[in-house]
Parts: sequence; C-alpha cells; structure tokens
Amino acid sequence: MIATDRLVLRPAVDADRDAIAALNAHPQVGAWLGGVRDRTESDAFVDRVQAHEFQHGFGFWAVERKADRRLIGMTGVWWVPPEMEMPDTVEIGWRFHPEAWGQGYATEAARAALAYGFEALKLPEIIAFTARTNLASQGVIRRIGMIHDPARDFDHPGLAEDHPLRAHVVFVAKP
Repeated sequence: MIATDRLVLRPAVDADRDAIAALNAHPQVGAWLGGVRDRTESDAFVDRVQAHEFQHGFGFWAVERKADRRLIGMTGVWWVPPEMEMPDTVEIGWRFHPEAWGQGYATEAARAALAYGFEALKLPEIIAFTARTNLASQGVIRRIGMIHDPARDFDHPGLAEDHPLRAHVVFVAKP
C-alpha cells in the first residue's frame, strides 16, 4: 500500500470488481482505451492485474480517495504485456473516473507509483505510452517528469490501422 496526501494506492481485491467495471464501462474512459469494457472484459482485466501483483509483487493498483474511501481510478507500474513486443519493459499507467478528472489525482497517484518503481523496485527505466491525441494523459506524463522519446513511438498493435488512437507516443523516466 502507498499513501499520498489524498490517496491510497493498493492492490485490487475482488470487492473492487464492481467499481472497476463501472470505471471500465464509462464512455469517457473507454474513449481513450479503444472502447469501453463490458463486465466480462473488466473482470478478465482484474484477473490479469491480480495475477501480475501475485507473480511480481507490484502492479496496477486501485486508487482510493482518503476523504470518502471511494475507488476513483487505477494506477501503477507493471511489465508491458508480451503482445506489445517490448520485452523487459515496465510501464506506468492510469485510468480515472471522469468525476475525478481535473483535480490532480492522476498526477498525485502517478508520481507516487513512479517513485515506488525507482525507490522500492530499483527499476532502471519506466516508460509511459498513450495515444498521440491524448493530450490530458500526456500532461500527467510531463508533470511527473517523463521525457518524450520519439524514436520509441509506435502504432498500437491492438488497434486497427485506421483507428484514431492507433498512433502512440512513448515517454521515459530514469532514476
């Protein structure tokens, strides 16, 4: 568990599945993830998150707001999935409920996750990637001190060639 001034980052548990499903099904969230996820897809995502945490001892965590203990999003560091063809690479990522947007929660949580990756895990590098058009996410990436590495930009293999989110930008942080 990681605590910040306003948030708690912790492993996702089965009791979080309803809140995570609502997050993954929200159209504004899905707009940046290549589409919304139905309950079956969301539960499969939680299964992957929990398996990663169990196997590696870190991962993509539930983000709970201290003020009301509500799950408002997810963030963390985890190994890039094999289908992305980025072996031995750890990424930082996040997704937050739109009601939590614009309040600095993503930046606060991501800053804590990045620090954990370098301080506790001793990682030599952490990357972030997002759609070239996702300027809000790129703002968070820049606020936590990551630097754009244009040589590593790519087209997301999970999205169709004509998909508007296919072009991705990559940012890098080192300790």
